[in-house]
Amino acid sequence: MLELTKDNFDSEVLEGEGYVFVDFWSEGCEPCKALMPDVHKLAEQYGDKIKFCSMDITKARRLAIKQKVLGLPTMTMYKGGEKVDEITKDDANIANIEAMIKKFY
Repeated sequence: MLELTKDNFDSEVLEGEGYVFVDFWSEGCEPCKALMPDVHKLAEQYGDKIKFCSMDITKARRLAIKQKVLGLPTMTMYKGGEKVDEITKDDANIANIEAMIKKFY
């Protein structure tokens, strides 16, 4: 998974080709850290057609707020610079995340 920063977010996600999956997380979010190994497995499984990225929002709070990430964990799918789908908080389980990925795969 590509590690996003406030410096490369626009070029990798908003200006990226095709579908881009972003896992917004933070070190203090236990559900985020619990999901991470499974999300990395999905990246290996579906990474040939979707770009998988993760962003630690503690290093880019303003960017996260600008992207309307108001709670964690948040998994978002972008295409053409636009958010096309999102799973957040209580709905963020591996079954829902994989279902969202399969919609765009």
